[in-house]
Amino acid sequence: MDRVKGKVALITGAGTGVGRACMKLFAAEGAKVVGVSRTQANLDETLSQVKAIKGEGKVIAADLAKPEGAERVVAETLSAYGRIDILVNSAGVGYSWLEKSPGSMGPVEDTTPDKWHEVMAINLDSTFYMCRLVVPQMKKQGGGSIVNVTSISGLQGLPVAHTYTAAKGAAINLTRSLAVSYCGDGIRANCIAPGFIKTPMVESVLGLFDDPAMADRLCPMKRPGTAEEMAYGCLYFASDESTYCQGSVLVIDGGTTARQ
Repeated sequence: MDRVKGKVALITGAGTGVGRACMKLFAAEGAKVVGVSRTQANLDETLSQVKAIKGEGKVIAADLAKPEGAERVVAETLSAYGRIDILVNSAGVGYSWLEKSPGSMGPVEDTTPDKWHEVMAINLDSTFYMCRLVVPQMKKQGGGSIVNVTSISGLQGLPVAHTYTAAKGAAINLTRSLAVSYCGDGIRANCIAPGFIKTPMVESVLGLFDDPAMADRLCPMKRPGTAEEMAYGCLYFASDESTYCQGSVLVIDGGTTARQ
């Protein structure tokens, strides 16, 4: 308990999945949490769960694929709490985005420039917009921790979802670059790289685990991970337990990439 007590944690993608799990876990560990996503109703549900465990925080609905969205979020967070000790960039879209945006998760030959820019804006630009604003604030404070939620798809090639894999690979290397550039300012930057997770983002492909043979091919543990298992990885990087981690990539995938 109290692993991030007294710290202010700004968490994007907090409406569902890993972001929501981080909100609840960080609040339980003593942080004041600020959650961001595009959908107010999802954020309200997250905040109610935080309050149910006596956590302290607030939520802000904003589109982080646009710089003005990030600017408003950072300004409101600083207005409410005066500092930002932890930034968790968990906002993004995955395979389920196909339902809202057909053509967004295909190979390059089937991807239009508009779809490329759309997915890049949500999955990569949002991280850039948040980091460019939070880094100066952390420098003023004398330090902080940035945790980016990437994917094992950023470490390996896939036959589909080329825009998604490109964005996640870029996020991993951006994390390393932040670590190198701002280490002297007391800012740590690390990332987790989840495998298959049981969240709405990849819900459309989780049926593959219903076939035992396919489940074994996908993951030695034969199951998807949970959002809570990913959140514990984020908490480790956010806390003082990881003070010698800088530019680290923590793969949390049940052994999927260990076999490849």
